[in-house]
Amino acid sequence: MSNENAPGERAQQMRDKAQELEQAAQRATDPAERQRLKDKALHIRQKSEEQNGWGGGTMDPM
Repeated sequence: MSNENAPGERAQQMRDKAQELEQAAQRATDPAERQRLKDKALHIRQKSEEQNGWGGGTMDPM
């Protein structure tokens, strides 16, 4: 299985995973677990943006 053919698909999977972790963090009752899940989601989002370069949406068409 190769993700080279669909880098956009891989980026979407990473964003989806980060969102799942954020939702789990919202449901977590333990503050330490909540923070761990938030940190992991943030890490995944940052990694996705680094790999795909479009995460910021800062391209100016001018």
